[in-house]
Amino acid sequence: MKLVYLLGLGAFALGLDAYVTAGLLPVIADDFESSVSATGQMVTTFTLAYAIASPIFATLLSASRVRVGLLGSLAVFAVANAGSALATSLPVLLITRAFAGVGAGLYLALAASAAASLVDKERRGRALAVIMGGMSSGTVIGVPVGVFIAEHTGWRATLWLVTGIGLVSFAGLALRLPVLPATTSVSLRQRAQVVTDPRVASIVGVSFFAAVASLGLYTYFAPVMATESMGGVESITPYLWAWGIGGVVGSVLIGSLVDRVRRPYTLVVGILVLLVLALLALRLTASIHPLIALAPIAVWGAVGWALQVPQQNDLLEARGERGGPVAVALNESALYLGSAVGSGLGGVAFSLGWDGSVLPLWAAGAALLALLLQVTGVRVSAKRRQKASAPAQVLAGTGD
Repeated sequence: MKLVYLLGLGAFALGLDAYVTAGLLPVIADDFESSVSATGQMVTTFTLAYAIASPIFATLLSASRVRVGLLGSLAVFAVANAGSALATSLPVLLITRAFAGVGAGLYLALAASAAASLVDKERRGRALAVIMGGMSSGTVIGVPVGVFIAEHTGWRATLWLVTGIGLVSFAGLALRLPVLPATTSVSLRQRAQVVTDPRVASIVGVSFFAAVASLGLYTYFAPVMATESMGGVESITPYLWAWGIGGVVGSVLIGSLVDRVRRPYTLVVGILVLLVLALLALRLTASIHPLIALAPIAVWGAVGWALQVPQQNDLLEARGERGGPVAVALNESALYLGSAVGSGLGGVAFSLGWDGSVLPLWAAGAALLALLLQVTGVRVSAKRRQKASAPAQVLAGTGD
């Protein structure tokens, strides 16, 4: 598990980098004498590069070169963040953020697959939880620290911090990570089958809608809580901590639960039900008193981060060694696309003059779509797969 924690350290750097930049936008905009909206494209370029790079490069990477892919992607990520810290203009910053997104997208997909291969099947859920826990810890711990550093020493110092953490993880993995067992080579046709697999498509669709709900709403967390109907919160910090701490707890505890229950489908249903209820409760409790909303916010963070551990486990079960990394990469892409779509819809809502209290209700609706897809598409595709495999098992038994 020590190597898994080194992989988790790299995920920590990714989580910090993905979320801290939004808090640095005003400072960077002032430094480059640009508008916040133009500077905000650094988030867009990172997100889109992440979403595109994750499935494409995981597909093109040789099945026998996972170690090379992990180290290479982490190196690109670290160097790109160093380039962002040294950027002298906004166009240069946008380019380096895109490369950082490419490195992050490939690394996280490979890290999840590598973590699962480094432990036995009974501990795979906990290994995947370490990776997701690294991401969530990068948010709850790294982002406040990164913003604090930026406020006192400048935004470039925060990006140097990301670079340093990435390099530490790179050095540790370069020294200790063995050559991972080569999986069976996957042809282009087989890779295409991963994308068109109904079960994979359904699972990835669930992740997409859940990200629209959870990560999309998180982008506008501060203005939502600042609206009068949500209590008119002036300081968002306690609520961010509640969401982040919930995320760390959820992403860590879910690993043991996945290993014990061994039924990812049932776990995902329960998680999505809690997500819908938490988002609805957020709207209700905040209208009564914003401090009461800390409870549903913590639950929202916990289930939002916990979701991806059973999702990744289900994808690896569905596609095995042949298509597992490709499926996980596709899932990561869906997460970031869902976040981008949710953020875009939230921006449209605010531009139309809608009250911020509407967003938790719309987010609950998106989470409900994810739940409906889980109990229909994922369930049906899983049953079809079981029926299709039954004759093959019977024939195999006859042959014996």
